[in-house]
Amino acid sequence: MAADLPTKTCATCGRSFAWRKKWERSWPDVRYCSNACKGGVSKIDRELEASILELLDHRKHGATICPSEAARSVVARSDAFPGEPENEDAWRSLMEPARRAARRLVASGQVTITQKGVVVDPSTAKGPIRIRKVTGL
Repeated sequence: MAADLPTKTCATCGRSFAWRKKWERSWPDVRYCSNACKGGVSKIDRELEASILELLDHRKHGATICPSEAARSVVARSDAFPGEPENEDAWRSLMEPARRAARRLVASGQVTITQKGVVVDPSTAKGPIRIRKVTGL
């Protein structure tokens, strides 16, 4: 992103996005990076956020989790996946939503995202990530 353009964090996906000319008159009201994100945060998205925080609460201080753990947890206890807990791959459909949930939690200051033990920018992280609770929470 250009350093001289203002940025915001998308309310749905948690990625950073920069000002665009089409938003010149409405920049203060812009909350989403794209039309796809305008759908907002669903019940499953909130369940993933809660699952991430719950899993981290049950780990020792400084421990991390994989987004797949939150996805598996939500599938196991959700009514949105009737009959699917037996399907070992049902959680895979929630992997990107789990990563989005983690990015929203980073934006709210509750967790950090790491790769190989190093905190990374959630907007640009590619590949496997781990989620860790912010120290002091």
